[in-house]
Amino acid sequence: MRRLTALFIMLAVIFVFSCVCFAAPAGEIKAMSGDVSYRDRNNVPYNAAAVGTALEKGWWVKTGADGWAELLLPDGTKITLANNTEIEITEFTMAKKKKEAVLNLMQGKIKANIIKPVGEKMNYTVKSPSAVIGVRGTEFMMMNQGFANVFFGNEGVADVSGDSKEKKALTGNTVVQNTRGYVPTDPVDIKPDTPLATAKQNFSDITAAQPPKDWEASNNLPHIVARWNVNYGHYLADSGKYEQALYVFQIALDLTSSPEIRSDARLERGAVYASFLRNPEAALSEYLLVIEEYPNVPQREVALFQAAMTLKELGFNDQAKQRFQQYLKEYPTGKKAGNAETMLNLLNK
Repeated sequence: MRRLTALFIMLAVIFVFSCVCFAAPAGEIKAMSGDVSYRDRNNVPYNAAAVGTALEKGWWVKTGADGWAELLLPDGTKITLANNTEIEITEFTMAKKKKEAVLNLMQGKIKANIIKPVGEKMNYTVKSPSAVIGVRGTEFMMMNQGFANVFFGNEGVADVSGDSKEKKALTGNTVVQNTRGYVPTDPVDIKPDTPLATAKQNFSDITAAQPPKDWEASNNLPHIVARWNVNYGHYLADSGKYEQALYVFQIALDLTSSPEIRSDARLERGAVYASFLRNPEAALSEYLLVIEEYPNVPQREVALFQAAMTLKELGFNDQAKQRFQQYLKEYPTGKKAGNAETMLNLLNK
């Protein structure tokens, strides 16, 4: 009887201990500012958060337009959330000499300072809907904007991938990008006094130990990186790396809603298709998208003339005439007005 009682007591202790371990928090909100909320599972309303709110596995944290939060995990890892960010602590396990975690960044911008104690194994994964970064003691910054992802390396090494297993290494002071689950771009060094360096500094400021006074730099960050991508893609095209250039232009398109930047990216893609890849149909598609989607941008004039020229090249003379006539009607003193009149005379003959 005594043995049976002792056995019951031992099992009860094991059960209680297991429950305590299972219930151990996966972290807490160490600091916050502005609109910050949390929920304990998906598809339920958010609740207002407070400093000290304990977070469990499967919980979500969200910041609003002026929100900022610092999450502290039990191993000392810090995850700083900028505004308009939503993240889920999908998995978190701490065992003797082994740590595993999966964080899902659904949108927004974070800085992760992931600590790896000497002699311990760890496997931290941060995911977005279209990218994965695997880290083992690294400091990096990550932005998810729609389909696109941008990773800035601060310290250590991390592996960035899309839907496939092909990975690109993110190291200190480099940037890696991807979109739509495709293989990430090759790492690019961040040189001083460049727009990319400005973007990284802005990212550092909005995820620093204190929130910024305003969020203008954060809201402009996708546009700054997108504009840099347009220029970088142009450089790649001039270097003969046409497919890489098209990919970088697509990242720019997926990062920004700016009509001017998107129009430039479309025109650059059209130029690559027309001049280097001998694909006038694809080029025409890019020009028509600018004409139809952005009627008020200056780039529309170029797109309209190039569309007319491409239609002529493809042998659609009647449609080409219509586009040249449209150009002259909308831009009677435009830079290509003389060329448009010449082409119309040729087509009429």
